[in-house]
Amino acid sequence: MKKIVLILITALVVFSCGKRNKGELIGVKQKKWFPEKPFGMTLIEGGSYIMGKSDEDVAQLQNAQARTVTVPSFYMDETEITNSEYRQFVNWVKDSVALSLLARKAAEEELTPDNKDGIGRWAFQDADTSKLSEYQKYMRENYYDLNDDPYAGRPINWDEDIEWGTEDYPDQLYSEVMDSIYLPPEYWFDGDMKIDVQKLVYSYVTFDAEAAARETKRRRTKYLPDSIHRSFIDTLNVPIYPDTTVWIKDFMYSYNEPMHNDYFSHPAFQDYPVVGVSWEQAMAFCSWRTHHKNNYQRSKGKPTVNKFRLPSEAEWEYAARGGIPSGTYPWGGPYLMNDRGCFLANFKPLRGDYAVDQAVYTVEAKSYLPNDFNLYNMAGNVSEWTNSSYDTGAYEYVSSLNPNMSLAEENRKVVRGGSWKDVAYFLRVSSRDFEYADTSRSYIGFRTVQDYLGTPKVKIR
Repeated sequence: MKKIVLILITALVVFSCGKRNKGELIGVKQKKWFPEKPFGMTLIEGGSYIMGKSDEDVAQLQNAQARTVTVPSFYMDETEITNSEYRQFVNWVKDSVALSLLARKAAEEELTPDNKDGIGRWAFQDADTSKLSEYQKYMRENYYDLNDDPYAGRPINWDEDIEWGTEDYPDQLYSEVMDSIYLPPEYWFDGDMKIDVQKLVYSYVTFDAEAAARETKRRRTKYLPDSIHRSFIDTLNVPIYPDTTVWIKDFMYSYNEPMHNDYFSHPAFQDYPVVGVSWEQAMAFCSWRTHHKNNYQRSKGKPTVNKFRLPSEAEWEYAARGGIPSGTYPWGGPYLMNDRGCFLANFKPLRGDYAVDQAVYTVEAKSYLPNDFNLYNMAGNVSEWTNSSYDTGAYEYVSSLNPNMSLAEENRKVVRGGSWKDVAYFLRVSSRDFEYADTSRSYIGFRTVQDYLGTPKVKIR
């Protein structure tokens, strides 16, 4: 009897698993992956270069010792992130905050989407439990309702447009919620209602894979206990509205009020690089951009994309050099003007003559000529945040393969490229500087990168 059962089981395994592959190793087939260049980005094909100051260290900082490093391929924004692009992030957060508050109020009043003429239109999407799948019911019963916040994790209704005009508010409950988003009337200026920007908070979850890997190495184990593993997962709540006061705080006893009032909000500056954004806010933007793109991918049944992030300083320098290994500046040569006597970047030339390069403050993100990787303003205009932490001796101990010194406990973050208020030294592709992660400036912006999955086709010569 045992032999008969064994033969029967074996036959079932053979016929069920080997019906199509004939018992051969053919792998698990997945959908064909076709790399898609993200909008506004350019592909930087990986390679090796001499990172650091192979030229004279005129400032004698000794913080960028020359060494050969290799970086893999990646996509990079052609320009710095603009005011217009960052406002898309701010508007999304503003909408999500409003929708969440409206849904919570509807839940408190036990209203559902059936209440078409009032705040119920904006109720949580799972408010009508009869329309939930069995999985959604399970998640709601076992996770959402057990949270300290009874509304945490519940899906808000993005299908319903928000009525921002006061004349369109549908009922008193809606008016109460929207009033909570604005500053009190005593803070309004010229009668305009002002959003309380401190309430524009973006929440996201991070996992410190590098720290977790170091811990497994220290413990000499492959897996960490759940309690320790969770310690590397963190939920961040980041106020994301740019600090527009940087235009005044960075230059005391200087009249920069027009930039404070209009730079981020006025259409005249929509294509200028966003400033007043801290490293923490730039990281939040990267998380949102990934989330925003993958929501679309899932809605179309497409594979999700890998995350957008800030470049490491090794990637940034490689991209800034534009394929010219020994170049002093992104355009390659050691000179700051072309053959017609025009400056090649927006900075503070000569003896502090801000205007001689045709710009007093920032310029549009697509100004001046791009380098050979088609990247604009890798020198001047605004300095740019990188993912790397700052250490004067980092070049001596980081890996030569895709190097990056990134420590959560190091609050100094590397900024590169120089800005509209800097002298020429900081425009050099090898020059390093830093700022604190929680600090924002009128001369620091950022651009994002995305890893290229796979390897570009090898060219056989």
